[in-house]
Amino acid sequence: MILEALASAMLGVALAWAADRRFSHRLPNRAFVFATGIAGALFGDFITHSAVGPDSLLPSLLGAAVVSTASLSLLLRPAGRLRRRSAPA
Repeated sequence: MILEALASAMLGVALAWAADRRFSHRLPNRAFVFATGIAGALFGDFITHSAVGPDSLLPSLLGAAVVSTASLSLLLRPAGRLRRRSAPA
């Protein structure tokens, strides 16, 4: 169980790193992205592990990847709204 959680956390780090590399201009600061990737992966692993059972490493990692990717996708800002609006005078 500990190794499964560690593998899920490392998967979350890898997904967060890939998202930060590809979409750094559309994401908030790096620490928040990595924290979201890890937390999403651990939560996805927990949900899948609870639903499928303890003897299923591959489905648990797949669930971790899905939830981590979904969590990271919620951080993306639209490309058209990247410019900051000036304060009204």
